Amino acid sequence: LEISIHIRQLSERPEEVNFPIFIFFIIVAHSQLFLFSSQILETTMSTINYSKWDHIEISDDEDDTHPNIDTPSLFRWRHQARVERMEEQKKKKESFVSEKQSHQQKVAEMKKKLKEAEEKAASDEFAKLKIQLSELEKQEKEIKKKEEELKKEERLTPLNIDTICKEGKSKTLINKPAPPPKELTEEEKMEKQQEFTKKYKSEIRKFGMLRKWDDSKSYLTEHNYLVCEETANYLVIWCIDLEVEEKHDLMKHVSHQCIVMQFILELAKSFKTDPRSCVGDFFSRIKRGEKQYSDAFNDELDAFRARIQARAKARIEEAMKEYEEEERQKRLGPGGLDPVEVMESLPESLQKCFESQDIALLQQTVSEMPQEEAAYHIQRCIDSGLWVPGGAEEKSGEPKEGEGDAAAASSEEKAEEAAKTDGTAV
Repeated sequence: LEISIHIRQLSERPEEVNFPIFIFFIIVAHSQLFLFSSQILETTMSTINYSKWDHIEISDDEDDTHPNIDTPSLFRWRHQARVERMEEQKKKKESFVSEKQSHQQKVAEMKKKLKEAEEKAASDEFAKLKIQLSELEKQEKEIKKKEEELKKEERLTPLNIDTICKEGKSKTLINKPAPPPKELTEEEKMEKQQEFTKKYKSEIRKFGMLRKWDDSKSYLTEHNYLVCEETANYLVIWCIDLEVEEKHDLMKHVSHQCIVMQFILELAKSFKTDPRSCVGDFFSRIKRGEKQYSDAFNDELDAFRARIQARAKARIEEAMKEYEEEERQKRLGPGGLDPVEVMESLPESLQKCFESQDIALLQQTVSEMPQEEAAYHIQRCIDSGLWVPGGAEEKSGEPKEGEGDAAAASSEEKAEEAAKTDGTAV
């Protein structure tokens, strides 16, 4: 009150305030407030019982050992003794609970019978039941007394590692295994590969150009969506393309990164987990320099490069065969025969005639040959386009329409006559 009065005077009439008295009242108020707070704290602390923490039973307390006894054995004996005591107390409590429930059931049945006897007015039976109920009530007092003793015994039992804490709340979550991925058809796999390549081609190529373990690890950790089969497939195709283009050094560089990706995928299959979670495990093992793991990596890298070279060679051979077949299709004559193959199958005398393009020599050579053989070779020359019947007339400006087709469809005699007439040797 005095402080509030002085504060009001200080705000209204500062010249009338006695500052020494004002400061004195403030100090006194602070002292009283401190004493009051201390009393509240002391009262609160006194209501909390900390005595149960004074005696805690610890089996492996190293401060309480004996120099002549093996310390680990002593710890085991103490622990075993404590476990046996706890088991005995547990059985004792269970036996008491069972006895109490049985007694309560007997009392309930006795009260029911007593009520029925009272309703039937059976005085003799009622008196007997009354005596039995009083005996049960005496037993109930003994049971309550025994219950108090058990509670006291539990309260006085020192805390240990098993009883010092009780579970307040628990929750168990069991992760269900992810369902296996759906099997894709070849068309779906191809479509998925094309979409992935189109979207992440530049990122995959950048990973393929890396070399150091740390760089690869940090890059895959940052771009974990690249850790998949599609990335490995693209790197394989890229290696084959580089080998076909005869960029051997670059192929060896990219093949190293391809094997890195394949090893991560194989590690994930062995762990049956997501490949993205195996990036750190792979680089940890490979950087530790485990000989067996490093040798397996290098062996697989060498074998992979050999397979790439063989596949590139096969692709080149396939390309050459396709090119030769295209050229052969372009060379085919009107009868569907290859002039090169026909030329190589002709007798040497006819080959010289076509090489020299000497029509007179050709006619003479054909006339000297047996009729059937000459007709066979001349017809094949017409079908392959080596010999064009009437070619001289076409060159002179007097072409005969359909003469070549008629010659191709004529009999052996007409083929021989065509050879004897004017024509053009191609």
